[in-house]
Amino acid sequence: MGGFSLWHWLIVGLVVLLLFGKGRFSDMMGDVAKGLKSFKKGMTEEEEAAATTAAQRRIEADRPIEARPVPPAADPAPAAATPTPSTEADRS
Repeated sequence: MGGFSLWHWLIVGLVVLLLFGKGRFSDMMGDVAKGLKSFKKGMTEEEEAAATTAAQRRIEADRPIEARPVPPAADPAPAAATPTPSTEADRS
């Protein structure tokens, strides 16, 4: 119940090559390589986008508070009502 030796793997490889043919096997490997390149390119683009976003956040954080854009303010609070003069009846 031992593992396969080098000769076993060579025979398996030869049988696979005979079944799929030389051209078909190389086409499959080319497709795998294209997929890996596409995956790496996508990962690089994602990392660049994340780095750009992080850099923008750092620039925003380094800006003085006075230079930061002010978000639109909500409706101002209603003016406080002026107190009415109290009468002697209100105090009791």
